Amino acid sequence: MTDPRFLLLQVRNPGDPMAAQEVSCFARSLSCATSRIEVFDLLSGVPSRSALHRADVVLLGGSGEHSVVRGGSWLSRALNTMVDLYTLSRPTFASCWGFQAMAQALGGEVVTDRGRAEVGTVWVELTSKGEADPVFGPLGKRFRVPIGHEDIVTVIPEGARLLASSALVENQAFVFPGKPIYATQFHPELNRADLVARLTKYTDYLTLTGHKTIREFEKNTPETPESQSILPLFIKEVLCR
Repeated sequence: MTDPRFLLLQVRNPGDPMAAQEVSCFARSLSCATSRIEVFDLLSGVPSRSALHRADVVLLGGSGEHSVVRGGSWLSRALNTMVDLYTLSRPTFASCWGFQAMAQALGGEVVTDRGRAEVGTVWVELTSKGEADPVFGPLGKRFRVPIGHEDIVTVIPEGARLLASSALVENQAFVFPGKPIYATQFHPELNRADLVARLTKYTDYLTLTGHKTIREFEKNTPETPESQSILPLFIKEVLCR
């Protein structure tokens, strides 16, 4: 498919500079112009079903200062949209907050656990199902990913297929068999520079990286080429077959 249309469902406060950065990160990862990515703010409402159908792919990313666990008056409506995406089998890729929202909406469990927070880059290892998956299998058994979270998916939805785990957090990625819906706790849309830029904005998380300064964090943060290949492989799998 040439020039697919994307719908990015964001959960970010007005004025959050990472809102525009998130669009740019997805555009680079998907090799598309930012004009091909329509943005809808879930804090203000929910997209219509016609909007979900117009998009060739729906994207969900991080959330800045918001949490599935802490919630808010907007959350139940947002989670209903996750259910709609599942029911309609819309091609969907969800990372970080999107991963947690998709899990919670479809019967999984999410908790806040700062003791298992992961910020920076971590190694993940594919499960046997992950090794057999057309999107994750080509990446190799073990690889680094960019990540930043303190909310943990402790139970994935019934029927979801676990694809990857890290040393601290078992549930790092899943897919719904028979549906074009993938979700990752980590951020395949980010490269090293993007991750550093995020941490520069969200400095409260710096202590969780084990570094004292942003410069020290940047110096010790590697690129994550395998992770960056996930979105192109996802697009090939859900749109080109």
